Amino acid sequence: MSPHVIWAKGGEATIVSIARDSIVLRSSVPCPPGSRVEGTLGGAPSAKLRLKVHASKLQPEGDFLLEGRPLDLTRETLERVGSQIGPAAAPDGPEGAGERQKNEGNGACPLR
Repeated sequence: MSPHVIWAKGGEATIVSIARDSIVLRSSVPCPPGSRVEGTLGGAPSAKLRLKVHASKLQPEGDFLLEGRPLDLTRETLERVGSQIGPAAAPDGPEGAGERQKNEGNGACPLR
């Protein structure tokens, strides 16, 4: 089950992947590149999530793929979200790091 985010200005998202310096979400609303958005992570305990958006792409399903950088992310929140997503997207894990390096080298998108 992917972690759920409720945006402060309306809409919601699920986190696809997260690391200390990058985050990918599927969002019900678009966010322009360069914007800073804030939301609340669902579950107990709730936590604030802020990010700077680098890209917002409309998907065939009608939602938006947001790519960005987390701001003010605590280690506890990063570990909590990473454990909910799974080992391939866990922060700084050996599987996730290797997959990023492999995909960066050949230009492949890690989400496809």
